[in-house]
Amino acid sequence: MMKTIILHLFFSAEVNNFLKIDENQNEEGEDGLLSESRMCLKSRSSLAEETQIKPSDFDYLKIIGKGSFGKVLLARHKESTTYYAVKVLQKKIILKKKEQKHIMAERSVLMKNIKHPFLVGLHYSFQTTDKLYFVLDYVNGGELFYHLQRERVFLEPRARFYAAEIASALGYLHSLHIVYRDLKPENILLDSQGHIVLTDFGLCKEGLEPNGTTSTFCGTPEYLAPEVLQKQAYDRTVDWWCLGSVLYEMLYGLPPFYSRNTAEMYNNILHKTPALKPNVSNAGRELLEGLLQKERTKRLGAKDDFLELKYHSFFSPINWDDLMAKKITPPFIPSVSGPTDLRHFDPEFTHLPVSSSLCSDTLTVTSSVKEAAGAFPGFSYGPPSGHSFM
Repeated sequence: MMKTIILHLFFSAEVNNFLKIDENQNEEGEDGLLSESRMCLKSRSSLAEETQIKPSDFDYLKIIGKGSFGKVLLARHKESTTYYAVKVLQKKIILKKKEQKHIMAERSVLMKNIKHPFLVGLHYSFQTTDKLYFVLDYVNGGELFYHLQRERVFLEPRARFYAAEIASALGYLHSLHIVYRDLKPENILLDSQGHIVLTDFGLCKEGLEPNGTTSTFCGTPEYLAPEVLQKQAYDRTVDWWCLGSVLYEMLYGLPPFYSRNTAEMYNNILHKTPALKPNVSNAGRELLEGLLQKERTKRLGAKDDFLELKYHSFFSPINWDDLMAKKITPPFIPSVSGPTDLRHFDPEFTHLPVSSSLCSDTLTVTSSVKEAAGAFPGFSYGPPSGHSFM
């Protein structure tokens, strides 16, 4: 499920009036992000052209996700028979909504995920004149959202395990001066072994130094930090607020400030204290209080970022070296019989027909064709010639 919400584009009139969003102020110079992505990707963009990766190199088996800009499909590479998740986006929709900079940001961030164990990996990206293709790690253990819906809450050891893997992934992104900005259960996947995989980097902010701030209003309503709601400058601690919200949801069953009434929920985020019931340990409640601190300069992680979480007593049972090496047995292992087992995906998607146009090569963009009139320069990527399709 791809439910990322660019708030200033998709809010209802009621919520827009409540927040009085000024769209012109909302971009705070992030047009530079696209140019930065163009510069850093230019040297690698020819690699996919050398390998001539194209849509027909894959068999597209099932739709496993759907969002505003396109679909995610289970696909099998014909030559290697390896399974991948292929994210196919419609350029026309992206350009109409003026979201190309977020797509290029996602592409740029994926290029920097150098085999971190808890971040989804990019294998190829390529484009036709009307579509963009991301070839990603295929993960079929289901969204954390799916498992939370089924079980309502997790026991504390299980929630701690997931929170530790998520925190290590966020800390890694922060070390690259990247703020994630959209942590939520829908963007956290489980692999077949039960480890988390963070995905969907479309709202990431690159180039944010440890003391740097930004102000673009974006995210998902239930998990927004107070400073984002107030249109104030914010920093990487928004990710720790979101982690606190997700951890709270794992332990208590709902996000900490949830209400069906959006305006009421925002008022809760700004003014209410989250209810911390005693079925969670003292260390767990103390961690939640630190992560859900409304003043960002006092929030856990404000001074030493991930290290403050790493050494918090809640995580004392975690051996972090073993965690990163995946030597800790996950508390829950999804039941999957193989890569084509789609039981953890929504049947609403898997029952949809797969369009034959996905594997058409007639419009594949090569070096001799301008990339969508300059809208997505440097998008294509693949390993150098002679490398096997990994």
